[in-house]
Amino acid sequence: MLSRTADHLFWMSRYTERAENTARMLDVNYQTSLLPQSAGVARVGWQGLLSISELLPAYNEKHGDIAQNDVMEFMVKDEENPSSIISCLRAARENARAVRGSLTTEAWETQNQTWLEAKRMLRDGEFEHDPSQFFDWVKFRSHLSRGVVLGTMLQDEAFYFLRLGTFLERADNTARLVDVKFHAVESDFFGTADERDQEYDFYHWSSILRSVSAFEIYRKVYRDVIKPERVADLLILRADMPRSLHASLVEVVNNLVMVSNDQSKETQRRAGKLLADLQYARIDEILATGLHAFLTQFLDRVNELGGRISRDFLIPATT
Repeated sequence: MLSRTADHLFWMSRYTERAENTARMLDVNYQTSLLPQSAGVARVGWQGLLSISELLPAYNEKHGDIAQNDVMEFMVKDEENPSSIISCLRAARENARAVRGSLTTEAWETQNQTWLEAKRMLRDGEFEHDPSQFFDWVKFRSHLSRGVVLGTMLQDEAFYFLRLGTFLERADNTARLVDVKFHAVESDFFGTADERDQEYDFYHWSSILRSVSAFEIYRKVYRDVIKPERVADLLILRADMPRSLHASLVEVVNNLVMVSNDQSKETQRRAGKLLADLQYARIDEILATGLHAFLTQFLDRVNELGGRISRDFLIPATT
């Protein structure tokens, strides 16, 4: 396969997944903001969201003070922000358009219709009217895109590059979501939250689980009250939880095998090592050494993997 084609397919799926995960992160912050809390706590939550997305400097340059409506507009509607939902949907559609010949008609039409409908919804003010409903729509369109790829595309290299982009992006974004929400409530790990906080904690942790479609899964797996360390275990180490870091890395490793070439052995080794570290980790050890440090290192390694995949497969070789 031409590296240019592989590049477009890889980034089409990454941008689609990024739009979905941005919607998930915004939704959990929005739902948390509806709970009784001080303006200072709310501000820290929105600032944390920008920080973990590495968008705080760009936001400050444009808006200055942290305000919920400004952050939501910046992360959803701002076409000058390359990580906003509308920018991601546009980039996914442009990458799809460049390789229409490698996609089925349904796969292309799903991407194109998502972009056109998103523009219409933002123009008509549907996002401001009900942010949660808009975020759910973005998630639904991402699910639809993945389902159409799985249901209609030949399982050749094009298919595997699409899957590779999806799961690499998911690993990155789940790690960011866990980091931003756990970083904000570190006291919970050390049992320092008093009884007054317990009701807030329930809504806080349940909203995190709902943001990755894991609330029912948590109840099924643990059959207990929601505890931070178990939330971390579910979203990081459970291989049977589809949005966990472990499950995402399993897919990255499997899809790398399917597109491997003579240059990619070191990339496969590093992906395999990262997977093994998750496979044999224990959540109590991770929490003892520091969750933030663990996730920061994980994000660095995923970012390095993305760079290596680009060098091995996606950038045309110069002669």
